Amino acid sequence: MENSLSYLFITALSYPFIALYNAGAASFRTSQNLRFPMAIAFGSNILNILGNIFFIFTLNLGVAGAALSTLLSRIISAAIILILLKQPKQDLYIDSYLSIRPEIETIPKILKIGIPTGIENGMFQFGKLVIQSTVSTMGTTAIAAQAMVATLESFACQASICIGLGRMSVVGKCVGAKEYEQARHYTILLTKYAWIACFICCATILFPIKQITSLAGMEAESAKLAIWLTRIVFTYKMIFWTPSFLPSYGLKAAGHVKFSMITSTLSMWICRVIVTIFLVHTFHMGPLAVWIGMGADWTIRSFIFLARFKSNKWLEHKVI
Repeated sequence: MENSLSYLFITALSYPFIALYNAGAASFRTSQNLRFPMAIAFGSNILNILGNIFFIFTLNLGVAGAALSTLLSRIISAAIILILLKQPKQDLYIDSYLSIRPEIETIPKILKIGIPTGIENGMFQFGKLVIQSTVSTMGTTAIAAQAMVATLESFACQASICIGLGRMSVVGKCVGAKEYEQARHYTILLTKYAWIACFICCATILFPIKQITSLAGMEAESAKLAIWLTRIVFTYKMIFWTPSFLPSYGLKAAGHVKFSMITSTLSMWICRVIVTIFLVHTFHMGPLAVWIGMGADWTIRSFIFLARFKSNKWLEHKVI
């Protein structure tokens, strides 16, 4: 219990530095400098890994050591990006952090985007916690298989998510310049690229899935269940994941965040949470119920977001 409390306390201390890094990284991305944030994030993760080895295996600090390593890596990454932001050679730089003052007129515009997005992410994470609590009652075999499939599924969509984040900048500039046809064009084009990236990533994991579970050292029964689930989930993911998530990036870029928040939250709780709990407790379907609920969520979101995109109502919104 004491180690868990130490972990939570130290982890909480890292959040302000994560926020500082994200703010600095956003400034670089706005000026189309993606190299610095990527290099800093890469170095921070390497430092975090080395710190874990030192604090956990050398100093025997356990979970508190893992949290301490994370804290130090986040402090260093935040410090580096704040120092780089003061360099005049950057397109966007800060003369003095002490001279920064809040702009009252700008804050509501930021909150108009930030609050719905924060609520959407918060409800999403809370729903995942409820699902995980349901999975924890299924036994060690199902828990191990579910953890493996969830990790692989999350990894398989990272490339598409990166394309979606990049599309927010592109579409946001197009809408801000009132180039609505360009906004539609790049939304469709980058969605196609994200679809291809998702397909490639899923296939890259799907074909060697037996070797992946073997490399992870899973027990035979858990590995068999994980392989079966991966084949089902990834086949469906190739089709429905991209249209269920990528259009929302375009909507958010145009300032249409409330629609995305309401759609995502309702779909998450109705399909993923309620359907999963119902299938688990009524039909005793095990971890398959989680992915049926998630597949239903992807399908419904796909049709709703695509219909909204075709309606062009998202182009009627603006941030500034």
